[in-house]
Amino acid sequence: MAFSLRFLGAACLTLTLAALPPDTPAQSDTPARSVTPLVMPKPPQPLLPRSFAGWTSIAQPRTGTTLDPADQNDGDVLQEYGLKDYAVADYTRAGRHLTARARRFADATGAYGAFTFFRHAGMHSEDIGREAAGSGNEVFFWTGTTLVDAVFDAVPDKSALKALAEAIPPAPGPEGVAPSLPHRLPAQGLQPDSIRYFIGPAAYQRSGGNLPANLIDFTRDPEVVTAQYAAREGKGNLTIIEYPTPQIAIARAKAIDEQLRQTGSPPNAVHRSGPLIAVAGGNLAFGQAHDLLESVKYEAELTVDHARSYVSEVKKTARLVLGIIYLTFILGASSMLVGLFLGGGRAFVRRLRGKPISSL
Repeated sequence: MAFSLRFLGAACLTLTLAALPPDTPAQSDTPARSVTPLVMPKPPQPLLPRSFAGWTSIAQPRTGTTLDPADQNDGDVLQEYGLKDYAVADYTRAGRHLTARARRFADATGAYGAFTFFRHAGMHSEDIGREAAGSGNEVFFWTGTTLVDAVFDAVPDKSALKALAEAIPPAPGPEGVAPSLPHRLPAQGLQPDSIRYFIGPAAYQRSGGNLPANLIDFTRDPEVVTAQYAAREGKGNLTIIEYPTPQIAIARAKAIDEQLRQTGSPPNAVHRSGPLIAVAGGNLAFGQAHDLLESVKYEAELTVDHARSYVSEVKKTARLVLGIIYLTFILGASSMLVGLFLGGGRAFVRRLRGKPISSL
């Protein structure tokens, strides 16, 4: 009997195992986990390419995040404009040679300002990048947040430089927006190659500014643009200064006007409009100086969801304070209107019922 029971149990176990599908994986109470694919970030685009338009670098470009030894004389200026890093490369093509030096800045403001600093008289404009200027076998151009100095062994290959400009890493967003202050320069009589843009005293003094740097007071975080104008008796100049707030501009305009009067400048040499101060000088006739100054007018621009150019910390703080003042005024006026409506309405109803205006 015992043998029969053991035989019957073995037969049942055999039938049960035979009924299971082959290679059935063991069930687990732990839910299956989804696998997220690992996406590797793209390597950063090099500041200078290994090759472009048939030009090939002799070796890996030399790079750095501090000043290049060749830039030591202009170190204070480059740091003032916000230099981040640089790259230098030597290229060859069909026996020719080119040395390209790229300097990348924190934003387009720095790249444009450095471009105007290094551009000198006698350079002619070129259609390369955002703006370019060349003389002899050297060409400067800037694009995005990068300034490039290209020196050829002979006549510059301008078509190749256009290809190089397209290979420079782009600068999307607010960092790639150029400053708007130079566009306030009146066009009549303007000599474009003379435009200089400054955000600090080092570049301004090195470029021979028309006003003392301490009179502008760069501790107030201004933007400054200077330019020369054709005059009947030589050349004149115009300086436009934009301060973070009109209040700062009022105080600085008074100080500048007093200083110029002491030096014998005409009384109409200084003009203020909002946060802008315009100062005319040089050999400008009275009428021409007056017309230039009157052409500099500040018009507030309301933009929605547009990238802005360089905005200083002082300007940001001033805008925040003004916004708080406006909001406080609106809330106070609204409270007064609500109080007058509720209190006056109650008094009017009591008067219609023949009751005293106040129950007190």
